[in-house]
Amino acid sequence: MQRVAVIGAGSFGTSLANVLGDKGYDVRLHARRAELVREINEQRTNARYLPGVTLFPTITASTELEAVLRDVEHVLIVTPSSAFRETVRAMRPHLRPDTRVAHATKGFDLDTKQRMTEVMADELTGHDPALFAVISGPSHAEEVSLKIPTTLVAAAHSRATAEAFQDLLMSPYFRVYTNPDVIGTELGGALKNIIALGAGISDGLGFGDNAKAALMTRGLTEITRLGVHMGAAQMTFGGLAGVGDLIATCTSKHSRNWRAGYALGQGQSLDEVLDQMGMVVEGVRATKAAYEIAKTRGVDMPITCAMYQMLFEGKSPRLAVEELMTRRRIHEMEEVAEMVSMKWEM
Repeated sequence: MQRVAVIGAGSFGTSLANVLGDKGYDVRLHARRAELVREINEQRTNARYLPGVTLFPTITASTELEAVLRDVEHVLIVTPSSAFRETVRAMRPHLRPDTRVAHATKGFDLDTKQRMTEVMADELTGHDPALFAVISGPSHAEEVSLKIPTTLVAAAHSRATAEAFQDLLMSPYFRVYTNPDVIGTELGGALKNIIALGAGISDGLGFGDNAKAALMTRGLTEITRLGVHMGAAQMTFGGLAGVGDLIATCTSKHSRNWRAGYALGQGQSLDEVLDQMGMVVEGVRATKAAYEIAKTRGVDMPITCAMYQMLFEGKSPRLAVEELMTRRRIHEMEEVAEMVSMKWEM
């Protein structure tokens, strides 16, 4: 029986553990709280993060990283970005040198502005980066746990590593594609949360489908713009880790980023929203990181800038929308127009 470790027993970590448990693997699930470990092991539930779901008996939870990581062949890290570096650093003494490690964390390290695989390379010194991967795409945990068809991307610099995670996770209801573009796959997953916050704000303000469609489309444009500037492949943002994840996160009430944005649009403060959510809203941290990255690199990201002003500078959402609508006139796709030398016929 293949042994797999899942680090992080939140909603998506638990749902991934159940996908693996359904395939008959020996799944070791790491949780920080002893009471959650007892609940998983004794009651086969995780009522707070994945209510109504029965966990497979091949899943064993523990608070001890050493026990979870002992002799495993694959590791999936599914922690919030705020805990990612600390978690990876704590894993280092217990990892076998040939263990493949993937993450499904959609965010940035706020202090360094690094992507998660860059944090892994920093902290897992001596571990071959060819064994690192990222799992991303439109995948609400609530739907995964109900075996509703879901598709994701496994991206790695090594084809063998990407295909290893593809084989590990594939099932009749869980399809995984591969992609060599690690940068684009990570950025798509992190940056779409910013646009999802904006989509929630738009809905909370009472704006309609026209406004949200425009926000998503122009949001994808600036996600792609920053991604290409950072070395990603443009085509990645037209795939599951880009537009696919963007659609799911901007249009579903399962999305905590959408829900947080909706509450902001209804007039609640950021502190009130985060306190009520009770779970991590990655879009808030991603907004701060992306704003600072774009500013440092000189990349134009007007929606991200407006989101930053609303979240951290107190700008009113309605004023932010008005300013976005009255920006200088431009081509719809300036970079494309310049790249292919498009000309007006008349």
